[in-house]
Amino acid sequence: MSVVVLGVGMHPWGKWGHPFLEYGVAAARAALSDAGVAWTDVEFVVGADTIRNGYPGFIAGASYAQALGWSGARVASCYAACASGAQAVDIARTRILAGLCDVALVVGADSTPKGFFKPVGGDRPDDPDWQRFRLLGATNPAYFALYARRRMALYGSTPADFAAVKVKNSLAGSLNPMARYRKPVTAEEVLASPMVADPLRLMDICATSDGGAAVVLASESYARRRGLSGSVRVAAVSTVTPTFPNTVLELPNFATDSCAAAPAPERPFRAAIAHAAYEEAGIGPQDVSLAEVYDLSTALELDWMEDIGLCPPGEAAKLLHDGETGPGGRIPVNPSGGLASFGEAIPAQAIAQLCELTLQLRGVAGGRQVAGARVGLAANQGLFGHGSALIVTT
Repeated sequence: MSVVVLGVGMHPWGKWGHPFLEYGVAAARAALSDAGVAWTDVEFVVGADTIRNGYPGFIAGASYAQALGWSGARVASCYAACASGAQAVDIARTRILAGLCDVALVVGADSTPKGFFKPVGGDRPDDPDWQRFRLLGATNPAYFALYARRRMALYGSTPADFAAVKVKNSLAGSLNPMARYRKPVTAEEVLASPMVADPLRLMDICATSDGGAAVVLASESYARRRGLSGSVRVAAVSTVTPTFPNTVLELPNFATDSCAAAPAPERPFRAAIAHAAYEEAGIGPQDVSLAEVYDLSTALELDWMEDIGLCPPGEAAKLLHDGETGPGGRIPVNPSGGLASFGEAIPAQAIAQLCELTLQLRGVAGGRQVAGARVGLAANQGLFGHGSALIVTT
């Protein structure tokens, strides 16, 4: 049995100032319309949780079901930080594969605060996320800067390399009607933007955004019976955790495991996320037509290019400057515009990546279309060791 993507839908990303449910419902209705499926035909609803939006955010699956109109559908909610959307897809896909339902709706949406994310209120001295803000004052951009500095030390990457990522993604975002930032920028503009966390400037770091995304998943047999288009198949979902010892710093921790008693694993965490997806799908990096990766910063996109196997460690900048990852390149990366163009709407991010991959594999992505797209990979990551990768094929 295969699970197919019947429909995709999004609410444009920006700073709209409305409840997250509005964005999620709009995305859900768009996905249902795209799928040709009535809301009352949906048997299972999964909501990716948003933790900043009051109690409805913690029970997002039921919140969306109520907002769309109680129908008796079964429901689930899940939270895995930035990997929430992929976990929600995994839950729905698994239920379909188990034969427990034929058609499922997956929704994620967020209304975010101004500025960078901060911990949920209250004193929690045993919570590493609380500790890193209160003890270190380490906001998310501080971690992004540490990753960037590590890349510079290991591979000689430069601020100009990072700026080139933003230039590429801003051009792609200018072609995406769902993106928040739709103006191409120059390297000079990136390098002249205010310093946030050395070496990363304001244009190197993604914003926080409001937005929503949804997908309708179904069994292949359901799509055939209904005469619906099920040309895009979910070939793999990876939600792996790190393998001990994890020797690369991960949010929100501020220390790594030691190799004194055990050798480092064959693959570091981010590389393991993609590897597990490749193994499940029975393909390799050489088969990928395009990739959507987690560009919380420009430097991090370069890391992810290597982590998903598009090139050996240290060679991502060359791939970028050679035009291989841009429009018309051999392996376009973030043809949607990435988080650089969208910003973070945490529960929706991995679902939005799946939306983009689906549009690309259908061949309906307009001016940002990747020619001949047959296999798409999306990679993401959440706090506390939540891995996230999706592979879709035609």
